[in-house]
Amino acid sequence: SGAPGHGIGRPSVSHAVVVIFLEFFAWGLLTTPMLTVLHETFPQHTFLMNGLIQGVKGLLSFMSAPLIGALSDVWGRRSFLLVTVFFTCAPIPLMRLSPWWYFAAISMSGAFSVTFSVIFAYVSDVTEEHERSTAYGLVSATFAASLVTSPAIGAYLSACYGDNLVVLVATLVALADICFILLAVPESLPEKMRLNTWGAPITWEQADPFQSMRKVGKDPTVLLICITVFLSYLPEAGQYSSFFLYLRQVINFSSATIAVFIGVVGILSIIAQTLILTVLMRTIGNKNTVLLGLGFQILQLAWYGFGSEPWMMWAAGAVAAMSSITFPAVSALVSRSADPDKQGLVQGMITGIRGLCNGLGPALYGLIFFMFNVEKMKFCIYNTVSLSIQKSLIPGPPFLLGSCTVVVAFLVALFIPENTEPPVVTSGVHINTPLPGSDEDTPAPTSDEDFEPLLQDSFV
Repeated sequence: SGAPGHGIGRPSVSHAVVVIFLEFFAWGLLTTPMLTVLHETFPQHTFLMNGLIQGVKGLLSFMSAPLIGALSDVWGRRSFLLVTVFFTCAPIPLMRLSPWWYFAAISMSGAFSVTFSVIFAYVSDVTEEHERSTAYGLVSATFAASLVTSPAIGAYLSACYGDNLVVLVATLVALADICFILLAVPESLPEKMRLNTWGAPITWEQADPFQSMRKVGKDPTVLLICITVFLSYLPEAGQYSSFFLYLRQVINFSSATIAVFIGVVGILSIIAQTLILTVLMRTIGNKNTVLLGLGFQILQLAWYGFGSEPWMMWAAGAVAAMSSITFPAVSALVSRSADPDKQGLVQGMITGIRGLCNGLGPALYGLIFFMFNVEKMKFCIYNTVSLSIQKSLIPGPPFLLGSCTVVVAFLVALFIPENTEPPVVTSGVHINTPLPGSDEDTPAPTSDEDFEPLLQDSFV
């Protein structure tokens, strides 16, 4: 399997799991130092610049995911794993050398930061259809686990030994990941499949990120689901990009507290997406589970918007963990409303919309924080004279706006027809994964490949 002499053993899911774990562990270590550097580099417009950097990165990865997925079908997965991991981690050492180059490199690396689409293609090469959803769940859970543990370790090292050591450790972890791909990961795409298509032209259609969007309007049910995803995911993407910065700058959480917060909410989300989701799907049904998740999301965004006390943040974090059930439930809903041979297409459509939100959301949040002057207002609060300002101030205007768009998403979701047919998939597999069959019978390889579950549903 694969070129002789490359890799250790047969290609397996465990190879994919190690690659994902190391890549995101390296980035997670930098959570604390990055917030410090961001604030030092752009003291006046921290939120605005954060939004722009994440926004450019999100839009670039949205544009490039289908193309990289299609190319990996022709040239093999291993080389593309190497490219995506290398370019995603390349900015890490720049943090100490030059903050400006570091942030420029992060936003540019978006064009290659689609490791997930290649990893999911790798997993689908090495698994049978019936075991695929479990494998996807394992990859997603690994991603969560690496992001739950690493910020705490990074914050601890930073507090004891300074940021330089954290950047060094993160760089070494990233190098270890690249060496692992070079030495240990075997090619998963069978030789015969590559030789047949070698030199085959990649059509514009396969590489066009808007391709899936054009098919949205064809089916009214899918259209309603897509609008729901767009409206509920836009504020969520913005929230991930600016949330830790908000806790640090506005609520004054210390680095250690932020690390514990990420860990607690992450663990709660993993529980919500495995145990609670399965129970809810069995008892109240698919559509109601989506509505319940959206309800929790409205509540947590409003709570972040109005809350100014640290305990409110913790309470809202617990609610946010519950709202992470929305996306897996939506994936299951989509799979029921589409024909078996259109699975990959509709899952790819939802992924495309989420990719677009990953670009628009952070930029929107950064802009609103900037317009409402959140950072400047924060300093007025410290003067005892301006206590009246404190009472009238909404600490997080973007969260409030996000809450309103999710209310609209909730209303749209009410009109999604309740499907009474038996589900296509057995219960317990909709754990944050694209559904089985996501890459069967689909003409364009833009489907399964671009599934990028940046566990964005689990808040971490």
